[in-house]
Amino acid sequence: MAKSYIESLLGDREAILLVAHQHWIVLARALLIEIITILIVIAVAFAAAIALPDYSALIAIIGFIVLTIPVATLTIDVLAWSNRKFVITNRRVIQISGIFNKNVTDSSLEKVNDVKMEQTAMGRLFGYGDIEILTASELGVNLFKRIDEPIHFKTAMLNAKENIEHEIAEAEHPVSASIPDLIAQLDVLRKEGILSEEEFQQKKSDLLSKL
Repeated sequence: MAKSYIESLLGDREAILLVAHQHWIVLARALLIEIITILIVIAVAFAAAIALPDYSALIAIIGFIVLTIPVATLTIDVLAWSNRKFVITNRRVIQISGIFNKNVTDSSLEKVNDVKMEQTAMGRLFGYGDIEILTASELGVNLFKRIDEPIHFKTAMLNAKENIEHEIAEAEHPVSASIPDLIAQLDVLRKEGILSEEEFQQKKSDLLSKL
């Protein structure tokens, strides 16, 4: 079975925990102008065909050509909305956008310093909000605007972050493990992308200094 685009981004032993979209109201607002334009074009073409019956065929052709423009933009808006995804895995948070050209931004859960959620009164009523992820990276902030069910998204992300921190704590301070075993566990975390090469070498040096 062919992998989906999201699955192709996953590393070894990385699993998808949650996939979210922007709220449907974002799509509805984008489509409103196109739908109104389509109705206006149809109404004008129909009225013109009645007023000028001798040119009804030409009016129908012109109306059809003009109609393709809002229909095309409507289709693009739907595809753009459906392809914009916010993904939580057991290792990171991924933001994906783009229909053909993909733009992928991810934040390692281990590097997440803080998570802010903002909901307006309208957002609370309809169930959408903004999620802001503050990280230790150079980019600093990832902002997910008008995401659907933001409370559920934030909770899932914080739970995944807590699980990673628990894994790292167990690897660094197990109940009973030899230093070679600890280094081997840290190496697994490095290969999974949880620890950077620099962090791995630092922790490895700290353990070897205890021999």
